[in-house]
Amino acid sequence: MTDSTAHLLSQIGSRLAGQLSLVSLDGRRRPAPPALVVVAHGSRDPRALSTVRALLERVRERRPGLPVHLGHIELNEPLLPDTLAGLGGRQAVLVPLLLSRGYHIKRDIPEMAAASDVHARVAGALGPHPLLVDALYARLVEAGWRTRTDEETRRASAVVLAAAGSRDPESRVDTGRTAELLAERLGVPVVPAYATTSAPTVPDAIRALAARGRHRVAVASYFTAPGRFATECAEAAPWIASAPLGTHPAMAELLLHRYDNAVKGAGDWATSHARPALAM
Repeated sequence: MTDSTAHLLSQIGSRLAGQLSLVSLDGRRRPAPPALVVVAHGSRDPRALSTVRALLERVRERRPGLPVHLGHIELNEPLLPDTLAGLGGRQAVLVPLLLSRGYHIKRDIPEMAAASDVHARVAGALGPHPLLVDALYARLVEAGWRTRTDEETRRASAVVLAAAGSRDPESRVDTGRTAELLAERLGVPVVPAYATTSAPTVPDAIRALAARGRHRVAVASYFTAPGRFATECAEAAPWIASAPLGTHPAMAELLLHRYDNAVKGAGDWATSHARPALAM
């Protein structure tokens, strides 16, 4: 059997399983679940769009029968308003593919939802969450981070958590918490730094760590997909730099976790300007 044939059979099996999941034991059709709309920022880098699409395929594989859609805030199609228009008046959960709180989650996405006919709930940011730490750790190990080192090497080591940056102070809180969780996992200092807007920059954080005797510094890419900021941060690394989180299995699991929490949430299904909650 060829790889392409095996993949096709797997897709057919997943679709059949999805159809069966909509039928109860007494033969009656269950109500369709609310659609999952993953809301990406958008990027001029074509690698970002292909990465996001591949991530959505992972989500579909994990949850056959769940309608999964993509909408962008800007730069790429489909734009979120167009995705919502295509859903008509059905229920949907909007899960931002964004790692921390900020203007897009607090204003842009709820306002786009409120302007549509969709009965929507907006989930919170993906981070901070232990699943993100799992993905960050795995990407660092892939890049060459040693899981076991002697004490001298550990004292010379550190990580810069390279994020996009935001003017929203709560975004810095979220990124800082992720850095704390990653530091607990690695056993070395993890310093959050930013590609734009916020301080310190990645080069500044690297210099500050070197001044403290930390010369073995890795850059952990805290980006959902490849792009200009991720590339610039990686280029500043004095040692290793990890790849963006991308299609790591923990990312698909976290999107579904945010979706499930929103579905279970209290309150009516309605578009509103309600502020999404931060949930671990």
